[in-house]
Amino acid sequence: MAEWLQQFAPNVVEKFPELIESFWQTLVMMGGSGVISFFFGLLFGVALIVTRPGGVLQNGLVYGLLDKAVNFFRSIPFIILIAALIPLTRLVSGTAIGTRGAILPLVFGTVPFFTRQVESALAELDHGLIEAAQSMGSSPWEIIFRVYLRESIPGIVRATTITVISLIGLTAMAGVVGGGGLGDFAIRYGHQRNQVDITFATVIIILAMVSLFQGLGNLIIRRTSHSGAHPVKGSLLPFVFHRPVGPFSSSAK
Repeated sequence: MAEWLQQFAPNVVEKFPELIESFWQTLVMMGGSGVISFFFGLLFGVALIVTRPGGVLQNGLVYGLLDKAVNFFRSIPFIILIAALIPLTRLVSGTAIGTRGAILPLVFGTVPFFTRQVESALAELDHGLIEAAQSMGSSPWEIIFRVYLRESIPGIVRATTITVISLIGLTAMAGVVGGGGLGDFAIRYGHQRNQVDITFATVIIILAMVSLFQGLGNLIIRRTSHSGAHPVKGSLLPFVFHRPVGPFSSSAK
């Protein structure tokens, strides 16, 4: 095996420690920016749904500002966004290059995308469930947590999977401008020095990462769907919103 690798991928063997370091840098960038992007993307996605016209917390001003901000950042190509955020990145991270300097632009590039994915997932929810919850006296916050988020778990997982795979591509793109990681490794050696085996090695690693995250996402979707994330209409509400009242309630027995 070692002889085969030395024959067909000599540059990969020679720079294997650096390849491992670049792979770790990619994971760090994905982990740091991914956690932040998940939190803000979920928050903004829910905010868009509940503040839109007819939402449970309808607010035209908040919806309009948030909607336009998401559209604005989504319209900027990521390479240009990295350059535009250099002053802010230096202010926040202390540097605009390397793994640490890439996290902030990755967050700005990922949050708008994930926000729209979450918004789409929540918008697919049967509006009859919302109306039923409102008729039972549930507060807007109860509807958000017990209906929107609970019932949309498979959709949110699907959106997260798509976003993670997109984030892998963004980390590779960040490497082009000195962000480190597999993208930087492939550009420096595979492209600039024409070491084709390194290019193929990075492609295979990225392909394996995409396949792993996609498979994990599909598994979670199947598990959550079978566990009642999409029950028969109306079957979940009596359980979730059960509020015993009157002389025949369980608390009165």
